[in-house]
Amino acid sequence: MAYHEWAGVLNQLAGTTNLEAQDAANYWAGTVGRELVGALNAKAGTVGLELAGVCNKLAGTQNLEALDALNTLAGNNLP
Repeated sequence: MAYHEWAGVLNQLAGTTNLEAQDAANYWAGTVGRELVGALNAKAGTVGLELAGVCNKLAGTQNLEALDALNTLAGNNLP
């Protein structure tokens, strides 16, 4: 099963439940108060990547849509 919304896959990756996407991303990254892309860049150890780029970096994939890359990282089947 692949998540079709950000909060689901980010909570899965963070090991949390019921957090908003931004909060789950910050928890996963060990950051506080960053916007979604900023938290993901912190997790990836990068600066300034756009959403799809940072998600592909985290997942070790290329040219996937951002949410598909995170689902791949989480081990979820893509549709």
